[in-house]
Amino acid sequence: MDFTFTEEQLAAAEAARGVFAGVAPDAVPSPALTTGAVAEGFDRELWDRLAGADLLSLLLGEEYGGAGLDAIALCLVLRESAKVLARVPLLEHSAALAAVQTYGTAELRDRLAARAGRGELVLTVAASGRTGHDPAELAVTARRDDDRWILDGVQTAVPWVYDADLVAVPARTEADRSVLALVAPGGEGIAVAEQVSTSGERFGELRLESARVAGRDVVTAEGAWEWLRELLATGTCALALGVGERVLRMTAEYAGKREQFGYPIATFQAVAVQAADRYIDLRAMEATLWQAAWRIASGAAGALPAAGDVAVAKIWAAEGVRRVVQTAQHLHGGFGADTEYVLHRYHAWAKQIELALGGAGVYEEALGDLLAAHPLG
Repeated sequence: MDFTFTEEQLAAAEAARGVFAGVAPDAVPSPALTTGAVAEGFDRELWDRLAGADLLSLLLGEEYGGAGLDAIALCLVLRESAKVLARVPLLEHSAALAAVQTYGTAELRDRLAARAGRGELVLTVAASGRTGHDPAELAVTARRDDDRWILDGVQTAVPWVYDADLVAVPARTEADRSVLALVAPGGEGIAVAEQVSTSGERFGELRLESARVAGRDVVTAEGAWEWLRELLATGTCALALGVGERVLRMTAEYAGKREQFGYPIATFQAVAVQAADRYIDLRAMEATLWQAAWRIASGAAGALPAAGDVAVAKIWAAEGVRRVVQTAQHLHGGFGADTEYVLHRYHAWAKQIELALGGAGVYEEALGDLLAAHPLG
């Protein structure tokens, strides 16, 4: 494989850096000092700038006003967003929109794609299941009733649900197949209970009690949810990489200035070795991320299904970003826990990202199942 980025992918990353250049990671109250959510909604001004730069429609085809790019381009943009802790549903919105374009009917695409690509409709995804540890598609049941579907179940920790116009909800049918329903949070039979994430953002528990969804709003194509789940997981790895890279840079800058015994602590072997280990973590996170994104973007065959590469990337992302922020806190000393210094915010976001869609253990188990089903050699 060739991990060289195309001109179009690099242009998307450059545009993202321009949009995120003025974003302050501490624009909202500290999650450490807030009993509830740090803010009621996401950063609408930033959302509008992303729409103006055509970064909400990266994966859409030209017929819907998009750039026709791929998962690699999206991950490049997500990586930049994480460096500034951008408070927007860029991953969930882009992934749900891509799933609609790839697996939805022509009528659904025509109705949603262009508007969502312009940011006029906000999409999110219910991907955490009932507890955050069980498969999301098993948390909700779906049964057909004439031209409608009836959904029952609970999805926890739905990001940005209070701001979203539509939530993509995976559900299991009586025929043991997964479907993807697009539901409005305020619809009949649908309730939302407020939850607060580790990063301090306002999430919600989505409760569906005989919620009736029009058939035209349900994606029934085989593999739609599985593809969306893999794209979400890979995008989460990109967020972890962005957070980790920014935190390691902050640590290097601090260690180069902080002196003990008359020397910068960066010159001490114990400090340098720990920083070098975390640099190795980041390079492994990066390599496995692009492998997973390339598999999704290209559809190329491999020894394992693409889910195997996604699992490897998520294992490295979850464990790697945790080690990076822990080392950063250690090397910063007490200063790292100061709520007036931004590092603690990155620590909170890293913990949220580490466990999003399941921690490393979940993907280690999934990888084991894949290896058992597809013996290598």
